[in-house]
Amino acid sequence: MELLRSLIFVPGNRENMLERAQGFAADVIMVDLEDSVPPGEKVNARGVARSWATRLVKPGRKVMVRCNALDTGLTRDEMAAVIGPGLYGFSVGKTESVWDLQEIDRIIGPLEASAGLEPGSIRVIPWIESAKAVLDAREMALASPRVAAIAFGAEDYTNDMGVQRTDDGEEVYVPRSMTAIAARAAGVESLDSPYVAFRNPEGLEQDTAVARRLGYTGKFAIHPSQIDAINRTFSPHPDDVEYARQVVAAWEEAEAAGRGSLALDGKMVDVPVVKRAQNLLAMVEAIEQAGG
Repeated sequence: MELLRSLIFVPGNRENMLERAQGFAADVIMVDLEDSVPPGEKVNARGVARSWATRLVKPGRKVMVRCNALDTGLTRDEMAAVIGPGLYGFSVGKTESVWDLQEIDRIIGPLEASAGLEPGSIRVIPWIESAKAVLDAREMALASPRVAAIAFGAEDYTNDMGVQRTDDGEEVYVPRSMTAIAARAAGVESLDSPYVAFRNPEGLEQDTAVARRLGYTGKFAIHPSQIDAINRTFSPHPDDVEYARQVVAAWEEAEAAGRGSLALDGKMVDVPVVKRAQNLLAMVEAIEQAGG
């Protein structure tokens, strides 16, 4: 399974920060060409991002590049500049429609071929950052087989709605929930908006726990100090792992005896329970293969 618990932004024009990122324990290093790069440095950042994208790849860690939105006119040139072996994919800001995802797919296909990459190997994570995008999120997630996940962007969403961003996040509770639901319905991963108060670890713990309860499978970080808490929250608890192993073992025994259900610790265990246990153990295996 895809391991996308923690994704951290690193400015694509800052070589010193990209060098530091080699030691980050995030599942995905997101080399950023969008919000963290000033307009005057965006073109120069492409070359920096290209050189570091391959250097940051290592077993158990993916590297992506966040490109500017399609309406900026920068997307195609950014993708052309950085695409190459080892790159997991692109994240694209402010996507709003099925057409956007199809256009991204049309851009990537020829670039993939020119780079000698396997067709369809470059993945995409679109950002859900407006009212329109929230309402169309499921269709966007299904618009291209390249879509690995959809990401909710709280800051741009509140700007689009003309409402104030607050610490408790009450104003984004509904769209935040809807994005996670849309991802689940489409069968892709869901990634929560970053918690911007990076000097507030307690706030991060609470915000990440809420995201997990809403059904999110991962979360973006803006500071390396946030990675461990995000990884921990989106990893299975040891007690749940042990129970899942018991469920799978008991189910295999029941199947061998020709039974379609069983009782474990006084609770009925049927196919949905077994599938949850198998999925949890698959995630544990992915985490172990990634080195923790």
